[in-house]
Amino acid sequence: MGLPYTVRYVNIGKGEQFDPAFLAIAPNNRMPAIIDPAGPDGAAVSLFESGAILQYLGRKTGQFYGATERERIEIEQWLMWQMGGVGPMAGQAHHFLKYAPERIPYAMDRYRNEVSRLYGVLNRRLADRDYVAGPYSIADMAIWPWAQGWEAQEQDIAEFPHMKAWLDRIWARPAVQTGRKLGEEKRMNLADDKEAQK
Repeated sequence: MGLPYTVRYVNIGKGEQFDPAFLAIAPNNRMPAIIDPAGPDGAAVSLFESGAILQYLGRKTGQFYGATERERIEIEQWLMWQMGGVGPMAGQAHHFLKYAPERIPYAMDRYRNEVSRLYGVLNRRLADRDYVAGPYSIADMAIWPWAQGWEAQEQDIAEFPHMKAWLDRIWARPAVQTGRKLGEEKRMNLADDKEAQK
């Protein structure tokens, strides 16, 4: 979106998401959260929840959020589809397939299958378009991080060729590569942080 920013990492391995200063910004103690020092009335504003952040930044910059009310309706439907479907279901798939302390076949199958169903919806949507709601938008920005984790969700990408092409299109965007590089560098640093791994 072209806005200046400073990244501040919150180390969940050390419980930094429970720090009172962070909770003042993100009371649900989850990422992402932002502070815009130049909020709508010229004063700083903080936001939490990725969908709310994307909508705010889209309105603020006039980018990636449609030019007409009809376009915004389309974008918002797919943003809410991610917030209410893909994010929660893929998150549960990650948990039960990779992190749960015990293997629970019913839960593993339930979330793996629901993610597959959702990716089928996405694949059909992308059969005749490059992005989910017109030009590249905040809806794509919200869905992509979850969908690119298809392997960890035990999905067969060959079943979703339109989704695969969409993943590749978004990955090729320079801003996406810049953002991913920031995250990967920090993850690499945390990989050696024995305290954070406890």
